[in-house]
Amino acid sequence: MKANLQQINAFLKHHQLALIGVSRDPKKFGSQMMKHLLERDFDVIPVHPELIEIQGKSCVRDIDSLPDHVKALVIALPKDKTDAVLKQALDKGIEQLWIQQFSDGPETQKLINSSKANVVTGRCVFMYTDPTGFHKLHERLNKLFGAYAKA
Repeated sequence: MKANLQQINAFLKHHQLALIGVSRDPKKFGSQMMKHLLERDFDVIPVHPELIEIQGKSCVRDIDSLPDHVKALVIALPKDKTDAVLKQALDKGIEQLWIQQFSDGPETQKLINSSKANVVTGRCVFMYTDPTGFHKLHERLNKLFGAYAKA
């Protein structure tokens, strides 16, 4: 199910967030997302099992290594990896989660239903964080055709 605007705004109140799905390749989606969020003054903590630093930010190896004060996480992973990460995040007590559009796994909805967390699904992070370029066009088209999140 796609998230509503209230869920999105609740998530976006957290300007410190973790991002899992960032890549060494700056052309990959997760890396572009991190760059975009940093340019919009989000304090992003990248989660990557092998990298020490990316885009000037220190990485943590996994969800369990995130500082306890981090309460927001963007998951931008292939569908087959999302559910395991979502479960780890929920077990850690992360209360605000954004599962990037098209990243839902087979058990995602079941995990969401069994939690009290605010989980944004079915939406693109770019579209709701001051988009530019293609993402601005995507936002406009979604608004024009009624697909943009509503309250």
